[in-house]
Amino acid sequence: MGHLSTHVLDTMNGCPAAGMRVTLQRIDDAGAHTLKALTLNADGRNPDGPLLDAAGMAVGRYRLLFEVAPYFRARGVVLPEPAFLDLVQLDFGIADAAGHYHVPLLVSPWSYSTYRGS
Repeated sequence: MGHLSTHVLDTMNGCPAAGMRVTLQRIDDAGAHTLKALTLNADGRNPDGPLLDAAGMAVGRYRLLFEVAPYFRARGVVLPEPAFLDLVQLDFGIADAAGHYHVPLLVSPWSYSTYRGS
C-alpha cells in the first residue's frame, strides 16, 4: 500500500526541524488545494504518521510548503528582512498511487536539498 511522508533535518544545527510548519497541497487545473497543515514533531516528522495513507494516495501533482524562516527565527537565528529562504515550495508528482513516496528536506537558512527517498 502506498503512502506519502516527509522528514525535515536542520543542517545548520544538526538536528530534526522540530516545530517547523508544513502544508501539503494537491495541484489541479483549478489551482492548489490544501489537504493538510501540520507542525513537525521532535523527530522532524508528521506526528500523525504519513501525510497521505493508502486510502488518500492518488496520482497527480502535489506541493509541500515548508515554513523555513519562521522556524529558524523561532530558534533564535537572526535573519535579514526579507529572509533569503522564507517558504520553501516543493512541487512533485505521484505517478503510482500504490508507491511509497518519501520527500525529505535538508535545510539551513541559506540552502536546501531534497530527493525522493524510500
